[in-house]
Amino acid sequence: MPMTETAAPSTTLDISYVRAQFPSLAQTVNGQPAVFFDGPGGTQVPQRVIDAISDYLRRDNANSGGAYATGRRTDAMLAEARAAMADFLNCGPDEVVFGPNMTTLTYAISRAIGRDLGPGDEILVTRLDHDANVSPWLALEEKGVTIRWAEIHPGDCTLDVEDLAAKINSKTKLVAIGYASNAVGTINPVKEIVRLAHAAGALAFVDAVHYAPHGLIDAAALDCDFLVCSTYKFFGPHMGVLFGKRAHLQRLHPYKVRPLTNAIPNRWEWGTLNHECVAGITACVDYLADLGRRTNPESATRRAAIIAAFESIHRHEHVLMNRLIAGISQIPQLKLYGITDPDCFTWRCPTLAVRVVNQTTNQTPLVLATKLGERGFFTWDGNYYAVNLAERLDVEKTGGFLRIGLVHYNTIEEVDRLLLALKEIVAA
Repeated sequence: MPMTETAAPSTTLDISYVRAQFPSLAQTVNGQPAVFFDGPGGTQVPQRVIDAISDYLRRDNANSGGAYATGRRTDAMLAEARAAMADFLNCGPDEVVFGPNMTTLTYAISRAIGRDLGPGDEILVTRLDHDANVSPWLALEEKGVTIRWAEIHPGDCTLDVEDLAAKINSKTKLVAIGYASNAVGTINPVKEIVRLAHAAGALAFVDAVHYAPHGLIDAAALDCDFLVCSTYKFFGPHMGVLFGKRAHLQRLHPYKVRPLTNAIPNRWEWGTLNHECVAGITACVDYLADLGRRTNPESATRRAAIIAAFESIHRHEHVLMNRLIAGISQIPQLKLYGITDPDCFTWRCPTLAVRVVNQTTNQTPLVLATKLGERGFFTWDGNYYAVNLAERLDVEKTGGFLRIGLVHYNTIEEVDRLLLALKEIVAA
C-alpha cells in the first residue's frame, strides 16, 4: 500500500496487545468465538474509546461556548479532537470539519459547490464508488450540471484511468474519486487523479472512508481539495470527518442557520455536534498512535507514531489477506472479485468480495452470511451501497456479494477457521 511518508523500521504487530484493547472481541456465538470480519461496515472500538465517551458524559457534558467549567472543557475537547484528526490526516486543525457521517458532510459540500454551477458544467464520478460519493453529485443534475461516469475494468475491478482522464475537460468542475473500494478493495491512484483534475482546473473530492483503517492518509501530499472519512471505520465512534483546504472552506458558502459563526471550520458544522463521540475520536487516534509507539518507540510526534502504526498494520493485514486469497483459490465453487494477482496486491485492501459460482445450489450471499453467522463469523452480504459496481458486474439482481473484511485485530487462526467453514458450507 503506497506510503507517502517514512518512519523508522518497526517490529511485527503485537496482536495479543491489539486484541486486548477491544473488549467486544471476547464474545461467543453458539459456543464459538466471535470473529469480526465486518470491519468495512464498521470496526470494533478499543476500551479507551468507550471510556472517553462515558467520561465526557459523566464529567463534561455541556454545549460549547458556555462561560462555565463544563462548557470550557467541551471547547477544549473539541480543539483536542481537531488536533488529533489533523495529525491523522496531515492537515491544519482549522481544516477539520466534524459531522454525523461522511454522507451528510458530502451533501453539505456538494450543495455549497452547486451554488456556483449550472448548465454546461460537468462533474465526474466513477462506477467503483460507494453511492455516498455519487448521489450527492447526481443531485446537482437538477441545476443542469452534467454528470459523467469513469468506467472500470470488470476483470479485476480496477478503475479505467485512461477512460477517466479522457473524460476530464475544460467543463469539468469536480472529480469525485474513492481512495479504495468498499466492495472489492481496489486502491485507486488518487494522487495521479488529483493531478489530472487540477490540470484541468477542477476540484478533487476524495472518499477515504474505506482506506482509512488500512493505510496512511496524507492530505497535504495528495493535494486534494476535500477528503472525507468516517471514524467508525477506523476504531472510533459513529462520526464523519471532512478535510477541506482552508481556502475552499473560507470561499464556499454553506447552507446554515443564521446565528452560526462564519469562522471556519465551525461554519460547516450544522447544529450541536455529538460531543461525546467527538471525545471518542481523540481516543481512537491516540490508540493508533500508541500502537505505532509500541512498534517504533523512536516516534517523536503523534504523526510519526501514526505512520509507524500503519506500517505495522499494513504488514499484518497483507499476511492475512495473502493467506485468505490463497485459501479461497482452493475452493473451486467460489469466485473472488477484484485484484487476484499477488504482484498487484499493493493496490488492494484486505476486503474480499466472493460469490458461489454454481447458483443451482442456492448459496446466495445472504445464505452464506447467515450460515457463517451461525458459526460466529460476522460477514456482510449485498452491495454495500456500491450499487453501480454491483450492477456493472451483474450481481445486483442476485444478492450482490459476500464481503469478508480483514482489519488489524484479526488473526491467522481466524482466517484458517473461516476457510474451513467456507469449504464445508459451499460443499454442503
